[in-house]
Amino acid sequence: QGVEWVQIDEPILTLDLPQEWKNAFERAYHILQYSPLKKLVATYFSGLQDNLGLAVGLPVQGLHIDAVRAPDQLLHVLDRLPTYKILSVGLVNGRNVWRCELEPVLAQLQLAQERFGDNLWVSSSCSLLHSPVDLEREDKLDPELKSWLAFAVQKCGEIAVLRDALNDPQAPKVQAALAESRVTQASRSQSPRIHKAEVQARINAIGAADSQRHSPFAKRIEQQRARLKLPAFPTTTIGSFPQTGSIRLARQAFKQGKLSANDYTDAMHSEIRHAVQVQERLGLDVLVHGEAERNDMVEYFAEQLDGYVFTRFGWVQSYGSRCVKPAIIYGDLSRPQAMTVDWITYAQSLTDRVMKGMLTGPVTMLMWSFPREDVSRKVQAQQLALALRDEVVDLEAAGIKIVQIDEAAFREGLPLRRAQWQEYLDWAVEAFRLSASGVRDETQIHTHMCYSEFNDVIQSIAAMDADVITIETSRSDMELLEAFEAFDYPNDIGPGVYDIHSPRVPDTAEMVKLMSKAVKRIPAERLWVNPDCGLKTRAWPETEAALVNMVAAARQLRSQLA
Repeated sequence: QGVEWVQIDEPILTLDLPQEWKNAFERAYHILQYSPLKKLVATYFSGLQDNLGLAVGLPVQGLHIDAVRAPDQLLHVLDRLPTYKILSVGLVNGRNVWRCELEPVLAQLQLAQERFGDNLWVSSSCSLLHSPVDLEREDKLDPELKSWLAFAVQKCGEIAVLRDALNDPQAPKVQAALAESRVTQASRSQSPRIHKAEVQARINAIGAADSQRHSPFAKRIEQQRARLKLPAFPTTTIGSFPQTGSIRLARQAFKQGKLSANDYTDAMHSEIRHAVQVQERLGLDVLVHGEAERNDMVEYFAEQLDGYVFTRFGWVQSYGSRCVKPAIIYGDLSRPQAMTVDWITYAQSLTDRVMKGMLTGPVTMLMWSFPREDVSRKVQAQQLALALRDEVVDLEAAGIKIVQIDEAAFREGLPLRRAQWQEYLDWAVEAFRLSASGVRDETQIHTHMCYSEFNDVIQSIAAMDADVITIETSRSDMELLEAFEAFDYPNDIGPGVYDIHSPRVPDTAEMVKLMSKAVKRIPAERLWVNPDCGLKTRAWPETEAALVNMVAAARQLRSQLA
């Protein structure tokens, strides 16, 4: 077919690998070397570190490295990789949406060129799968903000400019591109839209007490139980109810200007009333408003925060055929006004039962957005935490007794190398606590985490100090609770009793069996009964049928165990 080179993606070389895996690498590539094709081993998302010797010694013709996520590895690779091999250096970020600062990148490439000459290739840090396709389609973006961005097509252009700059640095088009890059970077760094003095002042004023509840959990839970007066094995849901076609049509009409704000509010109030009535009829103990007004658990909040911008066509693959359109954090983040209080207080006005406020946590907001590159992820998480803290305090002031702060992406943020985990976990936990610690002891803070392994981060989950954590456990047959048992997790837990990803309706006996397993690991007085996750993607008939059985399971457990 005329193919000369084949790229073999091996990002696993940036992980902590056992020796037997390293040995297997050498054996596999010893066999592959007899293929006549030239081979480029591509690594990305982190640095090679202790796998550097293995990577440079493989019998292949080229090596690609990610010098964006691991800029410090470039010098080590220059020193170790034989110069008869191809070195592909990824210095244009394939995982974000910002224009490349060309001159410092060019300086690094020139250093590599001195050693490798024509055997140097210029590339993106990783596949451009993680970047939207083409910025030119974005005809609604603010011109200044747009000038700071580069999507996949533009990143290819940047790579071409860097190649040309290596080959002919004085060429007029190269000099023009470098000059434009300087102007763009200066515009962004000096823009008053980026840096807000009041946000900086709040960040600088954060003290240790700001991320601490007033009292330890044992004291708080006594006040909360006295106030909430819930039965043993209290029942609740994770937050969202089915997003029906009528909800989506109303939201679309409102965004298109075909539905007035008042009519849209009336439509959403009707959906909230329905959700509350269903929950009361089914006998749930702690209710939710159903999130009818929310398009996405991140986008809904990002639309209401200063410092975020949205694209029209900035879609990227999440997994399989599922795509997402992440918001872009371009500047300091703040909350101009309350985001959920009106909806939640309306829902609370419809019932005497406890209504739970629902927020997306700071770490998840950050992980599911395109972040800034000019400040650390820690600082961005702190800014989000302060904005959410204000919302939590406002919900409490409005009479809401329980507030859930979802951290679905908490574990997702872990660096690939274990040696870097603790730094991330420290600021991620602190951000959650900062968002949750502005309320009185009697206000109960919940969090929810999606399906994941907890054993290796259980101490950090405990350090978040949420009064109640709800987790996905049904598909693991409650085996995930082993981590909480072994660690002696101190706070309340709601292990999911049925899988919301399936339309199948589990019967009561199944849920009782799962909770009976949970009782063997967690004291009964600290257990809640809830689905695995939100019910947004399900239909109402199966949702009601499953919740009927879940409430029946809780009542059976109370009679048997409480």
